[in-house]
Amino acid sequence: MKTAIASEGKKLDSEVCPTAGRAPFYLIFENNNLIKTIKNPFAIGGGGAGNSVAQMLYNEKVNQVISGKFGEKMIEALNEKNMKYQSMFNLKVKEAMEKIK
Repeated sequence: MKTAIASEGKKLDSEVCPTAGRAPFYLIFENNNLIKTIKNPFAIGGGGAGNSVAQMLYNEKVNQVISGKFGEKMIEALNEKNMKYQSMFNLKVKEAMEKIK
């Protein structure tokens, strides 16, 4: 299973980003191992980031997304793609991974 965690930075000790669509980075894990870091191209700009981010993560074959908060449109997009999502607040990326093991 692949998990993407919205992150404020590129490292495991970075904070989980409080917003999914505008997260600066996504850290992608497979079998609890970090396999890829993506700079979110939709972090800055106009509306509609949630749909675009959901598609980007779907293209990476992500099964589950972790972030602080998810917008309504991103939730719809994730549901359409049968992707799970979970809100986690005030944690570092490595702590979030521990919680979902």
